[in-house]
Amino acid sequence: GGLPLRLRVHGARVARLVYGFRTAIAFSLLLLLCNYTIGISVGCAMGYFGGAFDLFFQRLIEIWSNVPFLYVIIIVASIMVPNFYSLALIMMFFGWMGMTWYMRTAAYKQKGREYVLAARALGASDAYIIFRHILPNTISVIVTFIPFSISGGIVALTSLDYLGFGLPPPTPSWGELLRQGT
Repeated sequence: GGLPLRLRVHGARVARLVYGFRTAIAFSLLLLLCNYTIGISVGCAMGYFGGAFDLFFQRLIEIWSNVPFLYVIIIVASIMVPNFYSLALIMMFFGWMGMTWYMRTAAYKQKGREYVLAARALGASDAYIIFRHILPNTISVIVTFIPFSISGGIVALTSLDYLGFGLPPPTPSWGELLRQGT
């Protein structure tokens, strides 16, 4: 009765592959949401306000981006068993900076446009100008990078799982399946 052993084994692998995809895409979308929220907020503020605020965050990002990400993961994995949310949190601490530079440039460019100057002359607040004028006109930058951010999150989680610093073993993941296949 039932399926031959070979088909049951392959069915279990396909199920782990599907559940691994679900884990990877959920991780990547959570990471995307957090990274874009922080990166867009900080980048718009840097580009719009400029001056000392911009300079302070430029230096902060330059210092923070030189912290070796993989070493932080290795240290955290040696102290505690990483789970879905702790990995997402660590990756969020290092992932928000890329979008920040793009949004800083886009906001700085939009800040000098006539419609922003007109809104400022009419007495619009900074928050109103950022949310009603600058963000809608920089949406193409945001949308362009979404697929790359999603695939980058999936590759990062898969790589960490493959190296043994990712999700714990009972969690189905693509990196674990790759390691088993190797």
